[in-house]
Amino acid sequence: MNTLIHLPAFGLVLTLSAYLFSLWLHQRSGRLGLLSPVLVTIVLVAAVLQLTGLPYAEYLEQVTVLTLLLGPATVALALPLLRNGRALGSSALAVMATLAVGGAVSIAITVGAMTAFGAGEDMLRAALPRSVTSPVGLSIAETLGASVPLAVVLTLISGVLGAALGPALLNLARVRDERARGFAIGMTSHGIGTSRALAESPVAGGWSSAAMVMNALVMTIVLPIVAALVTG
Repeated sequence: MNTLIHLPAFGLVLTLSAYLFSLWLHQRSGRLGLLSPVLVTIVLVAAVLQLTGLPYAEYLEQVTVLTLLLGPATVALALPLLRNGRALGSSALAVMATLAVGGAVSIAITVGAMTAFGAGEDMLRAALPRSVTSPVGLSIAETLGASVPLAVVLTLISGVLGAALGPALLNLARVRDERARGFAIGMTSHGIGTSRALAESPVAGGWSSAAMVMNALVMTIVLPIVAALVTG
């Protein structure tokens, strides 16, 4: 076993196997938000690393190829905008207003909660990108000088909670429009929520993807300014 875990391909095989299993489990469960493939994969990989004693630094070296793919994955986020460009353009005023209000509320809740609980500046910086899709959120966390691992955890928590509770809250608010439902879920719970929106309908999924991308673009500009203001 000691020889096996130190093979260069061990981390890559482990991660891909865990993700494929997590994807199967997610589909079999009816796409439950709490069983998001990303979340389950992280739990499984972390458990294996803990049990085998494989150092995290060595694991990162073994999955370098996956890290390099974050760049193309970020560029690919433009596809939802291209696919839904005409529909977004016809509702441009509502879209821009939702982005502004939703973004402001998200930031206010994050700053307010962190301040109320007495969190330090490091925690606040890590929490600010919590509603931004992971590839972009990691870059923002690095720009803010935040702990990237902590930012990842907070992003996952935000995504899982949004995917699990978002549809129910929208039902309570009697939001029936598939575009509005998708846009709200995509803004608040990024990729994890988008997979949940896709389970509702292709329209909700498309608008969720577009919201995820547009929110990431806006937050890339806004969050460094907010961080500078609230942390001095």
